[in-house]
Amino acid sequence: MSGFSQERLMQVLLAPQISEKATLIADRNSQVVFKVHSSATKPEVKAAVELLFKVEVAGVQIANVKGKTKRFGRISGRRKDWKKAFVSLKPGQEINFAAGE
Repeated sequence: MSGFSQERLMQVLLAPQISEKATLIADRNSQVVFKVHSSATKPEVKAAVELLFKVEVAGVQIANVKGKTKRFGRISGRRKDWKKAFVSLKPGQEINFAAGE
């Protein structure tokens, strides 16, 4: 494992991003989409996925998602910006979120 602390890697992945688009990407490209910490880097995401799910990662792409503007009555507010990571798995690798451990 590379030089990342285990505590840091445990904080990098926040949640799997489950949506129609994410499911389509998973089926078509064998990629998994995660919501990640806003300061996470590609090598950190790769190391965290490999550590937590015991799979081999082929590559990582990261996108910054801008928070939507929402209104609460007269007050206009904004949701937080967040970061999502598209993790490509090597052939034969799979992450199954449905299986309870």
